[in-house]
Amino acid sequence: MMIRYALALFALMVLVAPSVRAEQIIAASYAEPVARYGHYALGRPHEYARLVATTDTGREVVLELPMEEVFEDLAPRLVQLADQAPAALLVIVSSRDSGSRLALVGLDGSRLAIVAQSAPIGMTNRWLNPVGVADLSGEGEAEIAAVTTPHIGGVLRVYRHSGERLVEIDSLSGFSNHVYGSPELDLSRPSMIDGRMQLLVPDARRQIVRVIMLSDGELVETDRCLFSEPITGPDALDECERRLH
Repeated sequence: MMIRYALALFALMVLVAPSVRAEQIIAASYAEPVARYGHYALGRPHEYARLVATTDTGREVVLELPMEEVFEDLAPRLVQLADQAPAALLVIVSSRDSGSRLALVGLDGSRLAIVAQSAPIGMTNRWLNPVGVADLSGEGEAEIAAVTTPHIGGVLRVYRHSGERLVEIDSLSGFSNHVYGSPELDLSRPSMIDGRMQLLVPDARRQIVRVIMLSDGELVETDRCLFSEPITGPDALDECERRLH
């Protein structure tokens, strides 16, 4: 009788005990600007050797890149790709041999590590600018959108996280969401249009905001906003949203 009572009490304690929550990244920044790559797509000093993250336990963790690589970026982006997924950092890593790639950085046990990454562009001094992270498919898991080589024939690409890879789903050419040498990265973004999360991305001349939907795994243009002057900041996206709504 006492044994059954003890077992029942133990089972109740397990049910009501608070679940143990994994340590989470809550903030991050780049550190140690370096000159070893020297592309400076964002102007100086925005090439960094180190990423420093803070967790919800107050712990600081560091990821240092090898000599042939830099973070060619302004700031890490804290993202969560699904409701139950751990927080991660979306960053741009540039390599002396293969140019830029997207990388997800997360906690691997107690250390900070690259946990998934896209294929690199394939040539040095070739950069990419993220558009944003959003559930474009409507399936409950966010995709990652970016424009590769926005200064020379930019291509909009959408990726999905799969294991240790960011797998490209589809691509569409004719875009530019950055001016070389500028620290302004907010020329494109996801937006809720007509009940679907879509992408607002300037065309190659940055005079038209193209509205792009991911439909059945393919990128499709659904609308556009024409401007009389080249797009230089996020105000044009605000105006486009007003027109479309």
